[in-house]
Amino acid sequence: MNLYTVNHSYHYELENLTRAFFPNEKLNVIKSDVVFDVLEAPYILTEYSDVLSVTVAFNDFSKTLSEKSGTPDDELAMATLLYKLLSELTGVSLSWGLLTGVRPIKLFRKLSQQMGEEKAQAYFREKLLVSEEKTSLAKHTCSKEQKLLDLSRNDSFSLYISIPFCPTRCSYCSFVSQSVEKAKHLINPYVDLLCKEIAVTGKIARDLKLRLETVYIGGGTPTTLEPHHLSQLLKAVRDNFDMSTCREFTVEAGRPDTITEAKLIALLEGGCDRLSVNPQTLSNEILCNIGRQHTVEDFYSSFELARKVGFKHINTDLIAGLPGDTPENFAKTMEGICSLSPESVTVHTLSMKRSSRLTEENMQIMREDTKAVSKMLTTAYSSLSDDGFFPYYLYRQSKMVGNMENTGWSKEGFEGLYNVYIMDETHTILACGAGAVTKLKDPFSDRIERIFNFKYPYEYNARFEELINRKAAIAPFYKQ
Repeated sequence: MNLYTVNHSYHYELENLTRAFFPNEKLNVIKSDVVFDVLEAPYILTEYSDVLSVTVAFNDFSKTLSEKSGTPDDELAMATLLYKLLSELTGVSLSWGLLTGVRPIKLFRKLSQQMGEEKAQAYFREKLLVSEEKTSLAKHTCSKEQKLLDLSRNDSFSLYISIPFCPTRCSYCSFVSQSVEKAKHLINPYVDLLCKEIAVTGKIARDLKLRLETVYIGGGTPTTLEPHHLSQLLKAVRDNFDMSTCREFTVEAGRPDTITEAKLIALLEGGCDRLSVNPQTLSNEILCNIGRQHTVEDFYSSFELARKVGFKHINTDLIAGLPGDTPENFAKTMEGICSLSPESVTVHTLSMKRSSRLTEENMQIMREDTKAVSKMLTTAYSSLSDDGFFPYYLYRQSKMVGNMENTGWSKEGFEGLYNVYIMDETHTILACGAGAVTKLKDPFSDRIERIFNFKYPYEYNARFEELINRKAAIAPFYKQ
């Protein structure tokens, strides 16, 4: 599909909005200061002159909407015209309306500070076309999140550690990770070098007198490591950082087929106080569909084992919209999860990675997927609310089914602080390991600078000294 932008610079939001309706369609953005003589269909034509004008031509559908220009909200007005046409074409109404960004809660907070909460809600509904349900979700999430943000100080930071290995690669996964079978020979040197990077990073934090708030070890699947690797890694964290101020230490165990009692003991003794055990679904058929080697029974056993070892905060992750899932089956998953009484639950929406172009048939599939996922999320939120959970953070990704959201829910006092800080960009995240990205946050402005580690374990191992040299940029950032 071609997106023509004539005599305006609003292409970024219009492009993102189009992708929300057509997540797998190849979109060519063509910019010009003059009207095109020939337009190649299917196309979207957006023009700015005496009036704002949007035309959508797709197969037998061809329609134009226009509005007088010259207001401060021209970009918003043009996006609204495009939304109305694409909604009519596809038969899809997006729950988040015009919003396409990753952090809608950050926007809601900003609007609330500027105009008050009630007017912010009205702006979401009336100007941004956000549904009543999602506006309410934004309000309640923002309220809880603010209390967590207030814990952060100007000298605060969090530590992220990447373990980019998994037993197998899930069909929906887009993270940098390698199967243990292919990368086993890299693990020993990787862990040794990672501990060295942790030591270097710890010294930088001490020299700058930074205050550690949270630690998050993710991946990949950290529990693909052996117990002695986990003990070595967590000891490196304790030896090189002042843990007396650390409010939360999370390890994303993730895959139940990697969890053993010895590994859980190593994590607990190493200081981990928040564990994620992630089934994604409680259907063996769907687990098979997405390439997971564990069963539902394995998840239940792993969860019970974590309780037996002594974990007081267990998080579980679920995904709405997995291939083959239905609202009825997802409701059964929610019932099973709630019966375990975890302290927190994160409900993700599947982010589509299909490579085929969108056809008329596929558009119908998208419409049905959107309806099904919407029902799943409504069921999840209702079940969790009834069980005493509340939303505490929310974010969005590209190509999510129905342009929906990922939401973290918790019981009182069991919010995942790191999740809030990373998504809100509250304070600096010092990151170690392959694929990790250090995000330096100026405590007195919105300025952020990034330092990228090498993506893959073999690069990380081979070019370690070069990577360490990059961390020399951290101190000057704080001294500016």
